[in-house]
Amino acid sequence: MIRGDGRLNHDLLPGEKGPQDQCGVFGVWAPGEEVSKLTYFGLYALQHRGQESAGIATSDGKKLLVYKDMGLVSQVFSESALESLVGHVAIGHTRYSTTGSSSWRNAQPTLGKTASGTVALGHNGNLTNTAELLEILRANYPEQSDNEITGGNTTDTAVLTALLAGNPDNSLENTALELLPKVKGAFSLVFMDEQTLYAARDPQGVRPLVLGRLKRGWVVASETAALDIVGASFVREVEPGELIAIDENGLRAKHFAKTKRAGCVFEYVYLARPDTSINGRNVYDARVEMGRTLAKEYPVEADLVIPTPESGTPAAIGYSQESGIPYGHGLVKNAYVGRTFIEPSQTIRQLGIRLKLNPLREVIKGKRIIVV
Repeated sequence: MIRGDGRLNHDLLPGEKGPQDQCGVFGVWAPGEEVSKLTYFGLYALQHRGQESAGIATSDGKKLLVYKDMGLVSQVFSESALESLVGHVAIGHTRYSTTGSSSWRNAQPTLGKTASGTVALGHNGNLTNTAELLEILRANYPEQSDNEITGGNTTDTAVLTALLAGNPDNSLENTALELLPKVKGAFSLVFMDEQTLYAARDPQGVRPLVLGRLKRGWVVASETAALDIVGASFVREVEPGELIAIDENGLRAKHFAKTKRAGCVFEYVYLARPDTSINGRNVYDARVEMGRTLAKEYPVEADLVIPTPESGTPAAIGYSQESGIPYGHGLVKNAYVGRTFIEPSQTIRQLGIRLKLNPLREVIKGKRIIVV
């Protein structure tokens, strides 16, 4: 649904605590470009990071609009929907909920009404002090708390949005610089008001976030692969503990906390695309090296090495190369089934695995198999 009034158009589910989101985020500031379509393609490139819902917010400098719904990127956005999302700045989000709370009400970007306009936010990560942030919200901005966080329902992203929107005496940029040092946990954020695109990353750099350059603008995204898809050149990572603001005056970068790098290894193992680079290292190469290391540390006698597609394929190749055991395919993947790890419940994951993978019995029958 498109909403231009700036109010949060979803309730917040009760009792959501702990890890919630491992998602994909994308943002673009590019006057003269079709930013909604660039964001659509960027989210398409990040579909693997979240398959439950997708959303895009845009602004033409005067009015901020958002369109979001449940489903894959290709299912959510029609050509007419993208045409209606006009502007020069946009953010987008694909969502995966680890707690099983899969609902339209939790689709992002979230919206908050500020004293001067609107803020929209997309979040990849898990905050660990949501209750503390909610108390800050209630103590300092009771109107935001009453209007946006109702019935005792809380999610970390909604609380963060309300806090960013709550200070009537400060700019959004200054509010973010004051707020982000108080936020604990993992967060890679894209957010915007009517004029400016923002990106921020937690001091540990748990989740990836990168900056890219277009001929007439800038792009931020969860992975470098999304930059490639929209024709942006990689500039650098958004540094841990850094806030970036992009508007007609250019790009401003400020650090809000000291860096304590602690990136999540699961990005290399599973979450990220193999054609992405994180912290200067290509994910495909890292997975091949993991397979080689596995073969050195756990050598076994076998007839065939097979991967669990797709993320296991490079590691299986590495295992085969190091061990000298032949590499082959013993599992057939149904390309129309999503990533089973990021399904919203264990029962659905188990059913999804049965549907997703089927053995090539003629290939593996009677053989000693290493499955990577």
